Amino acid sequence: MSDHATEAFVAHRDLLFTVAYEMLGSSADAEDVLQETWLRWVKADTEQVDDERAYLVRITTRQSLNRLRTMKRRREAYVGPWLPEPMLTAPDVAEHVELAENISMAMMLVLETLSPTERAVFVLREVFDLGYEEIAAAVGKNPPTVRQIAHRARRHVEARRPRSVVSPSQTRASVEAFGRALESGDPQGVLDVVAPHVVLMSDGGGIKRAALHPVIGAEKVARYITGGTGKVQAELSCETILINGHPALALRLDGVLDGIMAFHIEDDHITGLYFVGNPEKLTRVESETPLALR
Repeated sequence: MSDHATEAFVAHRDLLFTVAYEMLGSSADAEDVLQETWLRWVKADTEQVDDERAYLVRITTRQSLNRLRTMKRRREAYVGPWLPEPMLTAPDVAEHVELAENISMAMMLVLETLSPTERAVFVLREVFDLGYEEIAAAVGKNPPTVRQIAHRARRHVEARRPRSVVSPSQTRASVEAFGRALESGDPQGVLDVVAPHVVLMSDGGGIKRAALHPVIGAEKVARYITGGTGKVQAELSCETILINGHPALALRLDGVLDGIMAFHIEDDHITGLYFVGNPEKLTRVESETPLALR
């Protein structure tokens, strides 16, 4: 492997990781895909590659599709709701509004409703603005078919895309208010910041305590959250961090990470709560330096 080929892979690594994560909803699986991409890149005759970026994206997409089909069977046996693995992001991602919206927890759940090929085409076209011929090469279809798939996927996503017109400062204020209510075990504090139709989804993966079905409605959510924290014999603290491009809370019990709470906010009220407590999905966040909002 030449120095140039290594440099090319490193130069495109962030792009490749984001493509894999958008398709899989798992940082750990995205890292595995990158390793597989690297192994295939090592064996490639790079002197015959005209467009290194396109070639690497093609490998990453194909490996992600293979893994996504395998993961689908795993998720069918998953205990309770499945949520994407939270990804710690830097402040500059939050400033890139379009990218932040595409990797938000709410949007990642919408992508879960697409077929593997539809998801790949949507991500490559709508998120990364790749041409139809380039996408066709990546997913093993002809360009006219890819156009049809892109149209179908776009229509499906638009019908379900989460709407949000809240400024970053408003989002942060709502998240921090929710955190204070959580720390104090104040049901009214929760009710003050959530919408009447708020939905809470919690992912414990059968390892940690979590609701096996979504909790719907402000009163039920407030009771569930404050009732659960009231039973914990440990000091609860909430740290505001950036997860998937948006403010979220890292919940700690006696300083130990217990879970990540992500949010979807509309019209100054929280409409979606996404709690990931499965310790297998917290490893990456826990190992990285927290990027707390300043």
